[in-house]
Amino acid sequence: METDYQRIAKAIQYLEEHVHDQPDLDEIAGQVYLSPYHFQRLFTRWAGVSPKRFLQFLTIDHAKQLLEENNSQLEAAYQTGLSSPSRLHDLFVAVDAVTPGEYKTLGTGLEIVYGVHPSPFGDCLVALTKRGLCGLSFIDSADLQPALRDLRRRWPRASLGENTERTADVVRRVFDFRKKDKSTPLPLLLKGTNFQIKVWEALLRISPGGLTSYQGLAKTIGHPKAARAVGSAVGANPIAYLIPCHRVILGTGAFGSYRYGGVRKKAILGWEQARLYRSTHAI
Repeated sequence: METDYQRIAKAIQYLEEHVHDQPDLDEIAGQVYLSPYHFQRLFTRWAGVSPKRFLQFLTIDHAKQLLEENNSQLEAAYQTGLSSPSRLHDLFVAVDAVTPGEYKTLGTGLEIVYGVHPSPFGDCLVALTKRGLCGLSFIDSADLQPALRDLRRRWPRASLGENTERTADVVRRVFDFRKKDKSTPLPLLLKGTNFQIKVWEALLRISPGGLTSYQGLAKTIGHPKAARAVGSAVGANPIAYLIPCHRVILGTGAFGSYRYGGVRKKAILGWEQARLYRSTHAI
């Protein structure tokens, strides 16, 4: 059976492909084989807002407005020295980067456990060490091999083993928004070049519901001409969603590409905007 997210993703893709036709609720619901009533309920349960409101969050005009608002805020946060642990999705996140010596050993002696779990945006593979979360990637099928190969590529000499019991608690902390443990930071173990770490730490300063551009991010970290290199670092982000590379879009307001698919990027951004909208319009 299709998950809620798969149906929502299919609806978003259909809307994206037929935006000029302005399909109505009946037509969209038919694409996911639901009645208009049940589709409206499904969408509102998942996103917290109506499909019409959700789509407003995904327009270029709305994205441009967010870029204008958030780029200045991000630069101010960076200049005032705000750094990890950063507040993110009501979590405290603490970054632990490997040392140059550890980088050269390629994970020798490191034990990594992994597990696959459902999330609001499809199944995800979570990788965990004793020092913290070292990987989070979305997967679209039962085939784990591409995600595992990427994990082995980043930590070629580490030992890998499946342990969903250990990874389940991390997934709950990341994606369960009803209960939060705000007292203990969630540690992230990052392995990357100094430049990549700098970009990833800057991503952590983008508030939920906010956006920035590659050029804006490059300027923020003090390398205004390095937008291309920033884009490469964003694409190499090993911990999807928590390090919010999905919040980086093109300066034109277009959402651009995403390692885990453009539809998933729009789903995450729209979902975050919906949560922000509900919190600011609560009665």
